[in-house]
Amino acid sequence: QVQLVESGGGLVQAGGSLRLSCAASGRTFSNYAMGWFRQAPGKERDFVGAISWSDSSTDYADSVKGRFTISRDNAKNTAYLQMNSLKPEDTAVYYCAARSIAYYLREYLRQATAYNYWGQGTQVTVSS
Repeated sequence: QVQLVESGGGLVQAGGSLRLSCAASGRTFSNYAMGWFRQAPGKERDFVGAISWSDSSTDYADSVKGRFTISRDNAKNTAYLQMNSLKPEDTAVYYCAARSIAYYLREYLRQATAYNYWGQGTQVTVSS
């Protein structure tokens, strides 16, 4: 079992920045690919980005590319989502997710169903 806890959400003005953290406990964090997803009210949970277990591969949704950056610190069992130039349409509950996987399968890891473990989510609200 892996337990994931997100933090760092909040209210920010458009153009501002936030950094979300996802702290993991349980099994060896470094064996897991990590994904970030978001869900706005009345909408489906959408892929934001993902990072391989080794930190050598990252992938982003087109809507956040160039503004968001995913990183991880395996020594701290923590993944991060740095969000810059935030827009009102980024408002959502953000979730981190984990999947034990030997190879970084880009298209597969864009799907929410690929992940075994999920955090509880953290609210991000961007005001205009």
